[in-house]
Amino acid sequence: METKDMMMTMTMDKGENEGEKDKAREEVGGDEEGTQQENGRLMLSDNLTERGPKSLNSSSGQQVSNGFTTSTPQSPREGPGTEASSGGTASAQGGGTGSSVPLGGFRTLVVQQTSLERPRETWSKKMDFLLSVIGYAVDLGNVWRFPYICYQNGGGAFLLPYLLMAVFGGVPLFYMELALGQFHRSGCISIWKYVCPIFKGIGFAICIIALYIAFYYNTIMAWALYYLLSSFRSTLPWSTCTNEWNTHNCHSYMYTDKNVSWTNSSTSPAEEFYTRQVLQVHLSEGLHQLGSVSWQLALCLLFIFTIVYFSIWKGVKTSGKVVWVTATFPYLVLLVLLVRGATLPGAWRGVVFYLKPDWEKLLSTTVWIDAAAQIFFSLGPGFGVLLAFASYNPFHNNCYKDALITSSVNFLTSFLSGFVIFTVLGYMAEMRHQDVDAVAKDAGPSLLFIIYAEAIANMPAATFFAIIFFLMIIMLGLDSTFAGLEGVITAMLDEFPNLLAKRREWFVLGLVSVCYLGALSTLTNGGAFVVKLFEEYATGPAVITVVLLEVIAVSWFYGTNRFCNDIYLMLGFYPGWFWRICWVAICPCFLLFIIISFLAFPPEVKLFHYHYPPWTTVLGYCIGVSSFICVPAYMVYHLLSAKGTFKQRLLKSITPEPSSNQHRDFIVTNAV
Repeated sequence: METKDMMMTMTMDKGENEGEKDKAREEVGGDEEGTQQENGRLMLSDNLTERGPKSLNSSSGQQVSNGFTTSTPQSPREGPGTEASSGGTASAQGGGTGSSVPLGGFRTLVVQQTSLERPRETWSKKMDFLLSVIGYAVDLGNVWRFPYICYQNGGGAFLLPYLLMAVFGGVPLFYMELALGQFHRSGCISIWKYVCPIFKGIGFAICIIALYIAFYYNTIMAWALYYLLSSFRSTLPWSTCTNEWNTHNCHSYMYTDKNVSWTNSSTSPAEEFYTRQVLQVHLSEGLHQLGSVSWQLALCLLFIFTIVYFSIWKGVKTSGKVVWVTATFPYLVLLVLLVRGATLPGAWRGVVFYLKPDWEKLLSTTVWIDAAAQIFFSLGPGFGVLLAFASYNPFHNNCYKDALITSSVNFLTSFLSGFVIFTVLGYMAEMRHQDVDAVAKDAGPSLLFIIYAEAIANMPAATFFAIIFFLMIIMLGLDSTFAGLEGVITAMLDEFPNLLAKRREWFVLGLVSVCYLGALSTLTNGGAFVVKLFEEYATGPAVITVVLLEVIAVSWFYGTNRFCNDIYLMLGFYPGWFWRICWVAICPCFLLFIIISFLAFPPEVKLFHYHYPPWTTVLGYCIGVSSFICVPAYMVYHLLSAKGTFKQRLLKSITPEPSSNQHRDFIVTNAV
């Protein structure tokens, strides 16, 4: 129900104010100062606008983008003692009429609206919001992808393009989504009717992308849970070659083994535990023959989704409490692992390899592409999460400060993770008598589940470090899952409030069940191949294209000036020219650069010894297009379903509707 429900019929004559409940009643004398009453009462003031008769429904009234209605007098006051020659009318959004009475002067009538709809949920504390955003932005990619990308692209020299891409691309997009969600207080679907209705398909595309992510992202946590449960042993199962899953090529590299020779066909016990026991990829020939579902992983994933459900089923007040543990515990573990790694022999070799600048690599476009992609996927605009989280903020919350804090924490966490990973890789290189680059040849989950797991097995007190490490991996993943699903939930509840608002628990249960069923293909013997396919094609190009359309819709169709006015109403200051230029020009160029790079240099997809055949590329692009197709499909639907000539329909489709949320409380008009 729109917030236009309290209609007040007011007459200025004594004794005629009988009617609806809560209507204001006031007698005004000629020399009285303006008085105010709260909660839907009449408020009279001399100094809000110029004096003069004015009807709210007059065509000269102006409405700013956040839904305030303002007006100016039709004619200035002629002089003292002038009375209105005809009855003045003041109606509040379809409200009533009034009969004029002679007053000593013209007054400004301010009618405060109240909403009969359910009040929007808000965060219990500001810290709940900050930890939720930090937990979402800081995910598994910060632990494995940033260190790998950094050393692969020039070490310390990579920090320069990374910072430039963050300042001119990532942070402005991050700030834009927080401000947009906080102002309109809507999810990623319904918000578009207040911005540019024809782009509403962006919201549906975001929800589909979020589902694809849920299909594979939680499987990585299921792997980590399997490792965690396997860690409660005095001897870690991936530290020896005497297990039933090991082959004759397995060679143990414990620090006590001095006479082991390593060949090209040799495999470590950690690698065989990951590939043959956890994933069981040796039982699958590829995507065309996935094999059966692993019941152990199915139970692990069921446990993960159970935690997810009971963390988000009641809303952000519940998840906001859970993130106090899931968002802070990883930092404690990272510090413990950093101290432990720094004390290992050979740790300095890893740190030097991690940070040693190779300035010549900055001349390669690949470095800039990787920097842009890393900062984008690390901060995570375009997934609907920032819109959803910010929509539960108070209207005047300083989202500008929040954007700077959380993006800075994200960068520092990535940088810290590099030290945690590479001190251990330096130790592995020292122990194997190899170069660091030979040890750190794998990116992705393999870096954590093979290389780092093997390093932990070689440490004293290996069981303890294994438990806290894999517990950290699970919590990093849980934060991102909470956020991703909350983005979908908020979008659907805002779009279909009458159907879903009172059935949130059941809707969340249905959503989690769909995600679990969709993830079953990733739990098969060839499930790791499915995870890689989703990671490469289902999310990357699609979400970047969606964000490109989003920033164009906000900056070019909704208008940068209007958007800056919205921010001024919330924060009390306008964004500077830097932010305006970024939103209008730099961010679209930033996103186009990533998209063109993906198309010009398509990634060579391979996993272990399996090279993805050409038909899998077609399948991957079909999965990616299946989400993005919502955008043009909705545009066609919107134009066909609208009324009027094509020009009228087109004009209406790019004209934002006035928003009517709880913070838009006042209608200002002049009354006689």
